[in-house]
Amino acid sequence: MGEILRVEHLKKYFKTPAGMLHAVDDVSFSIEKGKTLGVVGESGCGKSTLGRTILHLLDSTDGKIYFEGQDITSVSKTQLKELRRNMQIIFQDPFSSLNPRMCVSEIIQEPLEIYRACPDKQSMQRRVAALMRTVGLAPNLAGAYPHELDGGRRQRIGIARALAMNPKFIVCDEPVSALDVSIQAQILNLMQDLQAELELTYVFITHNLSVVKHISDDILVMYLGRVVEYSQGDELFEHPYHPYTKALLAAIAVPDIDRQNERILLKGEISSPINPKPGCRFAPRCELCTDICRKKTPPTEELAPGHFVACHHVREMNGAG
Repeated sequence: MGEILRVEHLKKYFKTPAGMLHAVDDVSFSIEKGKTLGVVGESGCGKSTLGRTILHLLDSTDGKIYFEGQDITSVSKTQLKELRRNMQIIFQDPFSSLNPRMCVSEIIQEPLEIYRACPDKQSMQRRVAALMRTVGLAPNLAGAYPHELDGGRRQRIGIARALAMNPKFIVCDEPVSALDVSIQAQILNLMQDLQAELELTYVFITHNLSVVKHISDDILVMYLGRVVEYSQGDELFEHPYHPYTKALLAAIAVPDIDRQNERILLKGEISSPINPKPGCRFAPRCELCTDICRKKTPPTEELAPGHFVACHHVREMNGAG
């Protein structure tokens, strides 16, 4: 369907008293229209920072961001306001992301008011009612406040708000991690239905490998701000190459007591993302680590069509190439 978003060598650093924190460091990828890119990794690996930098909720330090072929790396406030019609976000916590002083209908209609999307009050009410139906919110909840609702309904409000201006691209920042397991499935199914119906493109950020397998077309694995593996979803699960990816997949629970994955225990201390030294950031926890891993940052290689890995020993370990 064609490329909608391309990120090239994106970096986001934060200044701290101890030095520069490399939250996102040289990340590159692209997404086709109507597809979902899953971004996975441990807490603190830079997943959410990546999503917020793409949307200009945070300013990038370096690199390029292209949306529908247009360079949006640096945009004015006026350009950004127009861009936000097509680029939205669903936040992780459905309670803290909603204004507690606004009822459901007021929260959903806020972007419609900002963009003056409806000519009169009646058309706005119809639009809000339609959005509530789309995300599965009962009409009698229009006057309810966030604290009166459960987590699943709150997240449906956040989804409705994100859909208000008919965006093309949505960053989903761990949208189900704060919900009960039964509610997670409902929200995931809703998001997939909306994607098919509205031709939406998602960046789906999560630490749950089972969730990302269910919803993603492509998967990007991050570790301390860097991409260690990037591939089509099924290919990644069938042929993981990077030691960190293998450890993540081994941690997935299998619903069969006689066929459990053999766990890979990661030892050693996590490297500091503040003023990181050259070398592989996973080296202190990797059993394959050698001198070159500690001294030189591994290049990203394409081991199979569309399957990219950053590891000095990946070819000898997997017999590739």
